[in-house]
Amino acid sequence: MAEVLGAEELRTALAELDGWAGDPSAISRGAELASFPGAIAVVDRVAEVAEELDHHPDIDIRWRRLRFTLSTHSAGGVTVKDLELARRIDAIVKDAA
Repeated sequence: MAEVLGAEELRTALAELDGWAGDPSAISRGAELASFPGAIAVVDRVAEVAEELDHHPDIDIRWRRLRFTLSTHSAGGVTVKDLELARRIDAIVKDAA
């Protein structure tokens, strides 16, 4: 099982990610797309990556605004699995912008 990151390790990792914030219990970021269909397309792409990584985010959809929240529930907080998924989500959002 992956280990939960410490506060300092997480702070360093978050500095390298686009718009993510949080603490060792969970990290999140928002994204605003040009349209509702564009937002849903991003969610579809994130779903494919989540299946590939076998690690699934919580996603809140509000019209064209998305909020992704990541935590490795089985470990009780943020692990390297969450950081990898966050990087992949960043790339998807950037491609969609």
